[in-house]
Amino acid sequence: MEDTGKEPGHPSSEDTSASEEPSNNFELDTTAKQMARAEKAKAIRKACAARDVEALAVHATSEGGLLEDDLRQIAWPILLRCDDQIRQFDTAPSTELLRHADEEQVELDVNRSFVYYPKAPEEEMLKKKEQLSKLITQVLREYPMLCYFQGYHDIVQVLLLVLGEKQAVPAVAQISLFRIRDYMLPSLSPAVKHLHLIPAIIETTDPELRRHLDNIEPFFALAATLTLYAHDIQEYSNISRVFDFVLSREPVVAIYLFAAMILSRKKELLAIPVYEPEMLHFTLSKLPCPLDLDGHILHAARLFDDHPPESLPFGAWKHIPWCSVLKTSRDPHRKCTPEDAMYFFEKQSQQIRAEERRKRAMDFLWSHRRSVGSVLLAILVGTASFYIRKKGLDTSIWSYVGRIQRAIRNWV
Repeated sequence: MEDTGKEPGHPSSEDTSASEEPSNNFELDTTAKQMARAEKAKAIRKACAARDVEALAVHATSEGGLLEDDLRQIAWPILLRCDDQIRQFDTAPSTELLRHADEEQVELDVNRSFVYYPKAPEEEMLKKKEQLSKLITQVLREYPMLCYFQGYHDIVQVLLLVLGEKQAVPAVAQISLFRIRDYMLPSLSPAVKHLHLIPAIIETTDPELRRHLDNIEPFFALAATLTLYAHDIQEYSNISRVFDFVLSREPVVAIYLFAAMILSRKKELLAIPVYEPEMLHFTLSKLPCPLDLDGHILHAARLFDDHPPESLPFGAWKHIPWCSVLKTSRDPHRKCTPEDAMYFFEKQSQQIRAEERRKRAMDFLWSHRRSVGSVLLAILVGTASFYIRKKGLDTSIWSYVGRIQRAIRNWV
């Protein structure tokens, strides 16, 4: 055997260079990504300085979103239009304001908060829970007409962790009044109307999948959309990425995002027979795994641009009240005040009460339909008799009836 001067099992110099090439490529790729990230961060800061909401929305939708919390602390208040409202966080909710009716439930939910993130010592977590409780209580006392719902604390804890206690107060107030106002009404019926936009969105791009899910009510999306996905997403980096997107667009995009996730699972869903609705509902109630957030967000943005709410089939958009947060947010240049939000809230509350009265009346009529039918028949007969007597038709009618009776006897 020819002695090559190399030990067995050791690569030649040519082999060594070949094996190092992928590593070099990886390093070059990493460097390029770092440079691109730095350029994007610079562009985000520039958009923040100019308060360019449209540019921020583009960055928030693109890959990686707003990148990191340092940038979000500047951008989110601008997107929520509360960057000029930052106030000192009170050490306790104002004692001058009345206690909110839902504060007991708030404490129960706060005790169950911060389950997945952050991972910190118990003492620090207790401090975070105390801050969360004060924050929620302060906003509810300032706007006592708002009704707390289970899951609200999930949304607020994300804002608290990203923005810190000083910036979180106006941010929570803004998101409550101008983004999730419909969910803080005395009834969840408006939230259910939001969910019925999902099958309409799916119909626009995949009628086959929509037909497959035709017998499934979209209640499976309630927990995710109600909490802006904060209840369902367990990774802090992922939920902050989702908030980048939903805070940079109008509120209805949260519904489009869920529809995009459903469309991404077409093969999986079609494999479940329609005669197994429980399995379909269970599958739909869970977010896709793995969760390709950048892909789903880009898809949702395209769906929204290609099929805006007004164009959706089945008249889905028409069933959304005019005072809903989904419709009052459609004009990006319209600046609403807290007073406007409270006015819309009251109008929608009135609509809910009217709908509930109609439903109770219909339920009563249906449950007593036999007795109600007898009463209506008696009223009809009485009215007809009164009309006949008033018009002097009673004699001719009864003579006509008599002739019929005599004819029947003669025939028999």
